[in-house]
Amino acid sequence: MEVSATTVRKLGFWMCTALVVGNMIGSGIFLLPASLAPYGLNSLIAWGLTATGALILAFVFAALGRAYPNACGPYDYTRVAFGDLAGFVVAWGYWISIWCGNAAIATGAIGYLGTIFPALGTQPVSALATVALVWLLTGVNALGARTAGSVQVVTTVLKLVPLLAIAGLGLWLLVTHDPTLTTANAPTTFSIEGITAAAALTLWALVGLESATIPGGKVEDPERTIPRATVVGTAVTAAIYVLACGCVLLLVPSSQLAQSQAPFADVARNVWGNGAAVAFAVFAAISGIGALNGWILLQGELPYQMAKKGVFPRLFANESSRGVPIASLCISSALVSVMILANSSKSLVQVFSYIILVSTSATLVFYLLCSLAVLKLMRTGELRPASGKLGWLAAAAVVGSLYSLWAIYGAGLSTDVKQCGGQLICWAPWLSNPAILNVALLALGVPVFYLMRRGKAAAAAPAA
Repeated sequence: MEVSATTVRKLGFWMCTALVVGNMIGSGIFLLPASLAPYGLNSLIAWGLTATGALILAFVFAALGRAYPNACGPYDYTRVAFGDLAGFVVAWGYWISIWCGNAAIATGAIGYLGTIFPALGTQPVSALATVALVWLLTGVNALGARTAGSVQVVTTVLKLVPLLAIAGLGLWLLVTHDPTLTTANAPTTFSIEGITAAAALTLWALVGLESATIPGGKVEDPERTIPRATVVGTAVTAAIYVLACGCVLLLVPSSQLAQSQAPFADVARNVWGNGAAVAFAVFAAISGIGALNGWILLQGELPYQMAKKGVFPRLFANESSRGVPIASLCISSALVSVMILANSSKSLVQVFSYIILVSTSATLVFYLLCSLAVLKLMRTGELRPASGKLGWLAAAAVVGSLYSLWAIYGAGLSTDVKQCGGQLICWAPWLSNPAILNVALLALGVPVFYLMRRGKAAAAAPAA
């Protein structure tokens, strides 16, 4: 079905920025201080390195978004530089990382609501409520990208409230030299391995910086909007994260923080009372819901764009009267539901950490390949930045590549994650390393690529 240009309203700068910020700020950030507690002050250094790396990668994606404004994000960037197979593997891995991550985000959102409504914390109610949330937001996205974008703006504003409150508290205590803000709460032993492992965890909170590049064909003035939204959204999110998480780390003793199920709520309770702690739990749930809304948009948009290019089955390209890839949305949400129900009887803490590192590893692969794509396209002359930015872009691509490799290595350094992975995959202990498991998952896409290519060739033969 053809959809006229007047039927589909496009995403502007603020909606694209909200998509970037909203997709990065999910439920994970509200649990992350507890995961980082064993690394102590190493995590503050890791935050600095992660924020710097994310901004460099944002600059890389901004350049690619400006050069290819109507592209399907990382898939097209990699395909143009390295060929169809590389592009397919990147998109395949990205799609897997999205719906795997959505299962974790949805579970986290319902988990926060469980602190307010205890019935949601019991099985099977929790799993059923999580699946219901996924399909509720699938319905929102089925109303159109503009409706989903409006929800994203509202939830992004609401989710910033607790983070800005804690960040503001930290700044106030720092300026007034308050004695409660002390490094004595956190271990002070620094190590390269500790920084590296912590950096892999912190990157999960910033995954999504490429979000504005995915729905390129549905963005107003994409040559200007996508680069600006990518850089501004990443910078704002990174600054909020560093301030808020640093404050929690320095206000809550490390031993208590490592056992906390709601670190930000604990700080609010200590400073403002129980009422504030409940409010923080509500905002954390809203944060997860907002992030899930944005990622559901992308989990439908990516296979839809690939199906239009003939890489995924044609079914994924079916559109509703509102221009929504309805089949792509529903198939992806069905996979999310299966993952939620399959893990409903397991302990969520270590499993959650393991899944986010698998998802992050998959994302890092296309961060690496997109950075390398910039170097390749600059060498062939297909990517021609302004003369004054030539050296800066080349340097950003090199640093972005090295940063991605470093973060992939760091994904396998967490002892808790390795133990969890070994328990989950006891028949193949070497897969307990998230980076190695990610390679195995990406390899599964190769047969699919050749089957699709063979099908296209067979379909073209009668016409020829």
